[in-house]
Amino acid sequence: MLTGTHFNYYQVCKRKLWLFANGINMEHTSDLVLEGRLIHEDSYPQRSGKYEEIELDGIKVDFYDPKQKVIHEIKKSNKVEAAHEWQLKYYIYVFERNGIKGVTGVLEYPTLRKTQEVVLSDVDRERIQEMEVDIQRIISEDACPPSQKRGICRNCSYFDFCYSGEEDE
Repeated sequence: MLTGTHFNYYQVCKRKLWLFANGINMEHTSDLVLEGRLIHEDSYPQRSGKYEEIELDGIKVDFYDPKQKVIHEIKKSNKVEAAHEWQLKYYIYVFERNGIKGVTGVLEYPTLRKTQEVVLSDVDRERIQEMEVDIQRIISEDACPPSQKRGICRNCSYFDFCYSGEEDE
């Protein structure tokens, strides 16, 4: 079963996607991941009684407002904003697949004091179906995709795994 994390990692790095999907998890060693978790827990304390965290078909959304039909997804940084958008679009798609229509989403970056509305179009729905197929293909491969040095790699929880033993350039 695919999760929002699969969709996020698919946008960011196919290697990270494969490693995560094949049980190699490094998030527990990352200070940045811990910082993101703390931001999630501390940013909107008033919501705990008003909105609920929902798990549905393998996804887990931060907050869902059932009256307004809005999924709220909290992120630490907007550095990989496209990945955040596709993750939230996938959440909306899963809600629709389960008969909950008219759902929209809001990406929230509390440390930046920024929000962004996210809606799902017919083109997005088709693209998600294509991505589901490609994600399944990638994660079922026998071999891990090769690393691709990019600027975002330095802050990735998998950095040491991918680049251990290499000399700094």
